[in-house]
Amino acid sequence: MIGNTPLIVLHRIYPGPGNLFAKVEFMQPGGSVKDRAALKIIKLAYQAGALVKGQTVVEMTSGNMGAGLAVVCNVMDNPFIAVMSSGNSPQRAKMLYSLGAEVILVPQVDGSPGQVTGKDIAAAVAKAKELVQTRRAFYVDQFNHLGSILAHEEGTGPEIWKALGGKVDAFVAAVGSGGTFIGTSLFLKKQNSQIMCIAVEPEGADILAGNPLTKPKHIIQGIGYGIIPPHWDPKLVDMFIAVSDQEAEEYRKLLAVK
Repeated sequence: MIGNTPLIVLHRIYPGPGNLFAKVEFMQPGGSVKDRAALKIIKLAYQAGALVKGQTVVEMTSGNMGAGLAVVCNVMDNPFIAVMSSGNSPQRAKMLYSLGAEVILVPQVDGSPGQVTGKDIAAAVAKAKELVQTRRAFYVDQFNHLGSILAHEEGTGPEIWKALGGKVDAFVAAVGSGGTFIGTSLFLKKQNSQIMCIAVEPEGADILAGNPLTKPKHIIQGIGYGIIPPHWDPKLVDMFIAVSDQEAEEYRKLLAVK
């Protein structure tokens, strides 16, 4: 059930020119694109002997990666601990609880509820690493694990290319850990170097575009922590787009009703 999600045309909120397609990642069992990276990393860990059945898995997450890992770990019989900043939405923690994960909330350093900063993430990472030692667990470490990129270079990118018959002008993705953007862009540019690859960041936290961090507190959870992903490759980016809180809220509502 992970991968091979459909594309839909967003003609009701985008009348043209051309067509704007959305890949419907929420149809996966964990509810997001992160299911792909979760499955890939766990599979690679088993292949390398870094993880065995019954061993605990730990990851710092804003929610989506945690849901994907919870689903995969349930099937593989690995207990899963999700470490989250307390600033992430309570609904995300409830979702992880419902999927059988042990959830550990880490107090915020300088953020506020619904607005998680880079320092909040660093505190959650430190707690996750501590648990890895005390529980003798496998640490997913999605920001540094190449599986986060391979999942999209081998899956998401080829799926988009095949579904559209190679007729792709541009690819747009938000950047958190960077796996979706980097992996998909790597594949698409190998097929056609003229494809525009566009990275999206929150306005005021668009440091990848070379701008100063002026708004570490924004409402778009999972991206824009003021951190450059370890595997980030600026040569893949043809354009940056910064999205304001107002725009994010407006289009969230539009996508829900259109």
